[in-house]
Amino acid sequence: MKQNMKLTALERSWILYDIGNSAFILLVSTLIPIYFNALAAADNLDENLYLSYWGYAGSLATILVAIIGPICGALADRNKKKFLFSLCLGLGVAGCTLLGFCPGWLAFLAVFVVARVGYSSSLVFYDSMLPEIADEKRMDRVSSMGYAFGYIGSVIPFIVCLVLVLGCGAFGMSQSSAMSVSFLLTALWWLGCSVPLLKGYRQTAFVSAQGRSPIGESFRQLGRTIRDARKQPHIFLYLVAFFFFIDGVYTIIDMATAYGAALGLDTTGLLLALLLTQFVAFPFSILFGRLSARYDTGLLIKVCIGAYTGITLFAVFLVSQWQFWVLAVLVGMFQGGIQALSRSYLGKIIPAERSGEYYGLMDICGKGASFVGMTVVSVLSQVGAGVTVEVFGITLQNENLAVSSLIVLFALGFGLFCKADRLNRERQKG
Repeated sequence: MKQNMKLTALERSWILYDIGNSAFILLVSTLIPIYFNALAAADNLDENLYLSYWGYAGSLATILVAIIGPICGALADRNKKKFLFSLCLGLGVAGCTLLGFCPGWLAFLAVFVVARVGYSSSLVFYDSMLPEIADEKRMDRVSSMGYAFGYIGSVIPFIVCLVLVLGCGAFGMSQSSAMSVSFLLTALWWLGCSVPLLKGYRQTAFVSAQGRSPIGESFRQLGRTIRDARKQPHIFLYLVAFFFFIDGVYTIIDMATAYGAALGLDTTGLLLALLLTQFVAFPFSILFGRLSARYDTGLLIKVCIGAYTGITLFAVFLVSQWQFWVLAVLVGMFQGGIQALSRSYLGKIIPAERSGEYYGLMDICGKGASFVGMTVVSVLSQVGAGVTVEVFGITLQNENLAVSSLIVLFALGFGLFCKADRLNRERQKG
């Protein structure tokens, strides 16, 4: 019997949150690093340190979420998911708004870390809602639709922000004022898109509180989850594999604009190229959702990891503007697919009533990996400042060489995922 794939009201509300929070992360990937560079230049910070300091701030935010994510995930499974989701959402929205009122680059980075922690923490609870919102047969499609419409929907406020920032003189505004308005518009968009999910979601899968202290029990529960994951090698190896391959994905997403700017590429061209990424990602995310109905999810994830390895190799030799446009298209083709399928793959192999715990562990792997990736690139970029190497007649700067480290991570992630997927298929047969 053909399954009815029409989205339910709750599934639409869940997808709408992706549209809301994606507006913030698009700003993080495009305008915010450039604005940070302008603040740093105004305070006479050495321009060779822009990429490094930006990477360190992102690393700090991700390691904080990696620490608190699984604890909050364990608490969420005690019927606190909606409350904690709302709390983190509020922190992210408030931080996004306050970014427009920071007097210097250091204060800006501090507020950015707060906003990024709120955003990333909210995704722990948001992702863990998926097994409650969609059954196993619908998870791949709903997850892919979330990323797809997140990409295309986030373009709406971003285009308004881009017009304001690039045409601030025509509107009688300074660039700083235009950015302040952009931060406020993005925060309001994010909050507005969250309202239907806040109204419609009710937690249906949770564990018994057993009358114990919620904080103490969350630590005990986290310990049990880690032990249980290690006893189930298909889950444990998948999380380790995810750590490695998502490392490269998140690092490329978070540092693309800063990387291009460090290579001296035109900032307007960088912004327009990354806007193109959103348009490309929309149909390809939907495509991967449809392919998941015909092909094994594990196979599709392997294809995405292989593609990202090639993309990273291409990025190592990136020296001109047109190459950045090609990179933007390639990233858009596989970005939504690997994120959506990784999210739904975990949802299929874990018990729904413990989804908060396991997605908290997944967040440790994702955010911990992002910390490692950004830190490695930042350190190598700083240590190798001024170093150039000629390869195949192309002069590579220290930033190019730093990005090459991501290829190793994708290779490790691919190998480990192949083993985890094989174990999962054997378990299903057995």
